[in-house]
Parts: sequence; structure tokens; C-alpha cells
Amino acid sequence: MFRRVYLDNSATTPVDKEVVAAMLPYFTEKFGNASSIHYFGQEARAAVDKARHQVAALINARPNEIVFTSGGTEANNLAIRGLLERSGDTPVPIAGSSGEEVFVLRTHGDRTVPAPHIITSAIEHSAVKNVCEDLEKHGYSVTYLPVYENGIIRVDDLRNALRDDTVLISVMTANNEIGTLHPVAEIGRLVKELRAGGRKIWFHTDAVQAVGKIEVDVEGIGCDLLSMSAHKIYAPKGTGALYVRRGVRLHPQNIGGHQERERRGGTESVPFIVAFGKACELAKERLKESGLNLGSLRDRFEQGVAERVSDMVLNGDSENRLPNISNISFRFIEGEGLLINLDMQGIAVSTGSACSSGSLEPSPVIRALGRNDELARGAIRFSFGIENTDEDIDRVLEVLPQSIENLRKLSPARATRETAARL
Repeated sequence: MFRRVYLDNSATTPVDKEVVAAMLPYFTEKFGNASSIHYFGQEARAAVDKARHQVAALINARPNEIVFTSGGTEANNLAIRGLLERSGDTPVPIAGSSGEEVFVLRTHGDRTVPAPHIITSAIEHSAVKNVCEDLEKHGYSVTYLPVYENGIIRVDDLRNALRDDTVLISVMTANNEIGTLHPVAEIGRLVKELRAGGRKIWFHTDAVQAVGKIEVDVEGIGCDLLSMSAHKIYAPKGTGALYVRRGVRLHPQNIGGHQERERRGGTESVPFIVAFGKACELAKERLKESGLNLGSLRDRFEQGVAERVSDMVLNGDSENRLPNISNISFRFIEGEGLLINLDMQGIAVSTGSACSSGSLEPSPVIRALGRNDELARGAIRFSFGIENTDEDIDRVLEVLPQSIENLRKLSPARATRETAARL
């Protein structure tokens, strides 16, 4: 049997053995409902409260600012929709002065104000991008900030995009495909500056890929809302959290009981919340060491690929990025073909976001960098985790060059170029 190597840790991570051990009792003898007032319920409540402290500690938040959700997608929806709907108003269409249909908010009887404006980036995860696109269909206005060849937005572009009706900025901390880090602390300072001038504006960041990989400090960022997901940091799928700065009001998206301070109805999944808390505790303890190790593996891998493979392009910024993601475009191949070829040899990688799997379109993130369709279709994401070793890198560097060469032999584009070079 060949050696299997998992390099798709940005899609999901294996559950840490210590995390499994922490959660197991809450499936059996500690099975209580955290909303019950008897002993069994209070035992579960204490476990949830402990996890809330553990999650908060990882991002330098207060425990009562953490809202548990089913994952990053729900956290993003609660942040964006919850903030926009906090007043209970939703946009309604009316006839404009020239007869065109416009959307406004009706407030205080007949008085109306324009539907709010949102600013986000062109390379957000679908859990933010698709929410914004849906809101546009319902009358909200959205500006999608461009990124440049390095995959990072510019704060000057954001400042120029601000309007009088802008109420929300949602920009991810780290991109899930190329790992680039946006200047979220600068955005936070800009929002603080705007508020000092009397503006009512809020800042949300999707930090699902960043938390546990680099230091994430909500006070240092200055955000009002921040999304997290458990299964990106060695806990099970199905749990996440939204940081909600004290004083920020949200309209709940899960209407039900009084759980999570009435911000998210539904019986708490105690075992998975316990697991998330333990994963955050471990991530905080290991953060510096794991970051150095992951960065070392990534750099060794990229150097090895550059020495062995021609016609390759690194996507994103070579410095300002997460330590665990390497996104490379290989000319004259289809990324899906390379993914399948590597999988047949025991190596798991990705052509982009796992949430976009199955799409035949070139990655919109890679296209946003100014890459053409060929490079976008030839992009592969290699994402490293704490269980990866130097032996894993050796195995991939052994297999990858030959896999690429085999696919390129079948490429009409490469054959055309080689023919032209001989003439």
C-alpha cells in the first residue's frame, strides 16, 4: 500500500484525540440538557460555560460575547442578516421619482430611509458572498471590493466605497483558498474613526480559516462580529461560534427558545460545544509552535515544487498569508485532473473551497487576482495540518512532478506552444 497524505486541512481537520476524550462523557453519563434546572442539566450547563470561556480566551473576548452556532455558515448568516434586521425592518419596493422601482426601509409610519449599503470583498467565502448576493435581490446595496495580484484588498478602496447609507463592512480575516491576510486591524481603526464622527457602522470578519492558525485578537482587530468554526481546528463538524461585541444588537435567525441569551434558539449540542472549547484551549497552547512548524512545512514544499516543476505560479501574497496554505497554478493542466491523479496515489488536495466542490467554473478567487482561465483552472490548494510531517512532504514531492508531466503530455495547449517554439 502507498503512503496516504492528507493536505486538505483547510476543508476540514481530523479530530484531535484530546478533543475526543473531552467530549465522550457528554454522550453518555453527562447527557443532560443545558437548559434544565436539575443536577443533570446544570452539569451540562457548567460544561457549556467552560467551553464558552475557552473559546473566548482564544480570541481575547469576554465569555458572554460568544454565541454558539452550528458552524461558520450560520455564524456568518447571524452576523450579517442579524445585524441588518436588528430593527425589525426589511426593505420594501416603492416607485422612485422617475417611476423606477427602488427599495427603502419604512420606519416610524410613513417615514422612509434608503435600504442599507454593505461593503465586502470580491473573494469572500460563499457563506458571506452568497448571503450578500441574496440580500441584493431583496433591496440591499452591496459593494464588492477588488483585490489585486497579491489577493488583498486596499483600505483606500474601502474608504472610497463608503456611502452615507453604509451600515456594515464584512471582510474576511484570511482567505480560504489562497491564505492571504486582509488588513482587518486597519479596517477596525477606520470604523472606530467613523464612529467617532457620529456614523452608525459595524464591522464583521469571517475568521474561520484564521482562528487557531495565527493570533486573532478581537480587541486588536476592533471588529464587532467575528465568525469561527470548530472543524477547522481539530474539533468535530457541526459547531461554530459568533463573537458579538458587547452592545451590538442582532435579530436572531433561529427563532425558538431562550438559549444563547436569546440570540440563537435551539438546544445546545453539549458534546460538540465541549469539543470546540477543548480544541480552542489546545490551539491557544500550541499556537506559536504549530504556526512555525506549518510555515516550515509549507516553505519546504514550495521550494521543492519550484525546483522540480516548470510553468507554475504561486497564487496570493508570498509573505502576508496563513502559514498552512499554499495555492499554486500549474500551466497546461486542469486542476481537477491533477486532484484525481494525486488521489489515486494517496494524496488529498483541493482545487479550491470545499464548499464550491463540483463547480466547473474557474475559481473566482484566482480570477480575482487577474489570472486567466488557464491558470485559474490549473490551481491547486495544498493545506497543511499539525499531523503532517517531513515524510509527507517528501512523498508529495516524489509524486507531484510526474503527475503533472503525465497530464501535460495530453495538453493541446502545451503541444501548440512546443511546436511554435521549434518553428
